[in-house]
Amino acid sequence: MVRFADGGASAPATLPEWLQWQARQQGAGIALRHKRLGVWQVRRWAQVAAEVSTLAGALQARGFAGGSTLAILSRPRPEALLAALAAQWLGGVAALFDPLEAAGDQLELLRELQPEFVFAEGLEELQRLQAAALAPRLAFYADGRGVSEEEGGAQAYARLLAEATATQTAPQARAERSAFAFYRRGADGGLEQQRISHAELLQQGRRLVRVEQLGADEEALAARAFAAGGQARYLLAPWLIAGFRLNFPENLATRDNDRRELGPTLVAGTRETYGRLYELALARLPQPGSWQRRLVDWALARRPGLLRRLLGRVLVRRPLRDVLGFSRTHAPLLVGEPLAEEAQQFFASLGVAVRTWPDPAEWQRPPQRPAPAVSGWLDGGSQLA
Repeated sequence: MVRFADGGASAPATLPEWLQWQARQQGAGIALRHKRLGVWQVRRWAQVAAEVSTLAGALQARGFAGGSTLAILSRPRPEALLAALAAQWLGGVAALFDPLEAAGDQLELLRELQPEFVFAEGLEELQRLQAAALAPRLAFYADGRGVSEEEGGAQAYARLLAEATATQTAPQARAERSAFAFYRRGADGGLEQQRISHAELLQQGRRLVRVEQLGADEEALAARAFAAGGQARYLLAPWLIAGFRLNFPENLATRDNDRRELGPTLVAGTRETYGRLYELALARLPQPGSWQRRLVDWALARRPGLLRRLLGRVLVRRPLRDVLGFSRTHAPLLVGEPLAEEAQQFFASLGVAVRTWPDPAEWQRPPQRPAPAVSGWLDGGSQLA
């Protein structure tokens, strides 16, 4: 756990300042890992800080400044996280959008917001931006498979980084200013936003680190929900405060295998996350009525005696935890709505005490502003390859 000699008075006050602090304290330590082509790729804290500073320099050179917004349309991946930190470094806001949300609703939001700076994960996300008829000052992407940069008008993340120099500007973020923004349609169809300040993120992140006794040796997995306030509060902020390793699976299809291989000590999921794993576990159980199923039910009974507890652990509970990737998990956190009772009891029988942390989202109507004229993102009707 992070300790400061003066009781916390000199603690960093924003996310970029925490990044700098971790880079100074454990520059050679592993900050991020991302599985690509079956191999875990590593970024160390000093590398992450340098990459964020360089990316901030690239954004600054293209007009990004304090108060600007970087729209991020991406599944969990390191480039999306580092782009968010680069925007925050310059005093801006990272607006997160989930590419798995319905295209129609999201296109309407993007058309209304008309972001000037956009990070997109890859071809599908770039095509969604094109369908929204955006005219951003800068659009860049991480995954170049199928993308023709000459035709698309967007820049590759790697090329943007290679051509830039690290910003000489110290982090411009302020504790009371927004770090992340989220948007949705309200019940009446109007635009609503949720903004979370650096101070709020760090307050809740510090509380989580303290209560769950998190340290730099934790392994966490960012698998599904990146564009969510709960993940910012209970995964991204604690990652910077405690300085543990944050891991990204290769893709959604491999996340369960990657979780089993990794064996994360910290899991921050939603009701849907744990519900899906519960259904996965049930599908792996023997058929009801078989002797194997009777063994499982015997081992998972509530309040087992000593013999049942010992044998059940070896024969059933440990193998099931391994299948789900919970072999080493000591901080299984649920953000937002609680689990259904049967799922909660199932995980408890495995020795996985899922603990619910609230998601105090405050959705409000954004202030009205004149809509900019839309000239179309791609000139001459050019298309993405």
